[in-house]
Amino acid sequence: MKRSAVVAALVISVLLVTGCSRKKAQADPAAPEVLVTTVTPRDVPRVLERVATLDGFINANINAQVLGYIVSREYQEGSVVKKGDLLFQIDPRPFEAALAQAKGTLAKDQANQAKADADEKRAIDLFNKKVISDQERDTAIAAGGSSRASVEADEAAVKQLELNLGYARVTAPIDGVAGFTNNQVGDLVGPSTGALTTVSQVDPIKAIVTAGEGPFTDFVSRHPDQKERETYIKSLDFHLILGNGEEYPHKGTFYALDRNLDPKTGSIRYYVTFPNPGNILRPGQFGKVRFVADQKKGAMVVPQEAVNELQGNFQVAVVDQNNKVSIRPVKMGERIDELWEVTDGLKPGDKVVVQGLQKAREGLTVTVKEWTPPAQSPTPKPSTSPQKP
Repeated sequence: MKRSAVVAALVISVLLVTGCSRKKAQADPAAPEVLVTTVTPRDVPRVLERVATLDGFINANINAQVLGYIVSREYQEGSVVKKGDLLFQIDPRPFEAALAQAKGTLAKDQANQAKADADEKRAIDLFNKKVISDQERDTAIAAGGSSRASVEADEAAVKQLELNLGYARVTAPIDGVAGFTNNQVGDLVGPSTGALTTVSQVDPIKAIVTAGEGPFTDFVSRHPDQKERETYIKSLDFHLILGNGEEYPHKGTFYALDRNLDPKTGSIRYYVTFPNPGNILRPGQFGKVRFVADQKKGAMVVPQEAVNELQGNFQVAVVDQNNKVSIRPVKMGERIDELWEVTDGLKPGDKVVVQGLQKAREGLTVTVKEWTPPAQSPTPKPSTSPQKP
């Protein structure tokens, strides 16, 4: 009897547990939670990005102006130099000797000129007194003129030799960073032997940017008035993205547009200058120049993570007023920062699922919460559609 009672109690327990499990299985599952955003037309910045190469604002090739041997290098390669600093010393002795000789010739001819001037004056006086003939007077005048010409030639020779002696001191023509030397002490250098080194002014430094012929033509058509175009360009703020992906802390300004397009590449160059305190940036570096070209008016944009791409087709999940999901095909335009423009398939007021897309199936009822966008970065990211200046 006791065994029968125990068995009966176990059977009843099993039936109760099984019944409870079936009730739980039959209960409706809770509606999954998704985060949505409401589509609203708004003005968004159109950000463009161009590859750029950095170069010195001025690159001065330092050449020897006279033929001679280098006797010393007076600067530290790669260091900052000031205008007028001595970079190389060419052996000055040949130029000093030539200058001394020229000064001696000048002194001799100046003495001869003094005598010729006196003879000329005396001859004119005697001619006026009818003491000498016309021929004697003319001979004295010619001799005086020849002496003066000789002195002028000597003075010019002295000035040239003084210049040559000065050229023996090769100095920096600008403030900047001096590069490695191409010649060593003892080398024979001259005007035809090439640059001794290069000094680059790197503060400010310029970024060389190129734009294609098509975008350039479109840019000019959108800004046909020259004054308005110049005002617009000067109002742009340029950001430099370095090779490691970091943003350079100083903003750049437009400097100049090249006069012609390169017929080989069909592109035109323009310069953007950036402050460069401490000479952090150097010529030859690569980077990207980023700027806000204009505002795209009334764009229908959604977060990029709300768009599902499948074999070149795009879909978004839209939640209606009854919290039911419908999967809607859409056409996409430009990617603008973290957003993506929808050109067809959505209307203002639609609620689009941003997070929880894997839960949002066609016809499913969901629990809706508002999506909060993350904090924006200080520099907008570029659009990835075909770019225009």
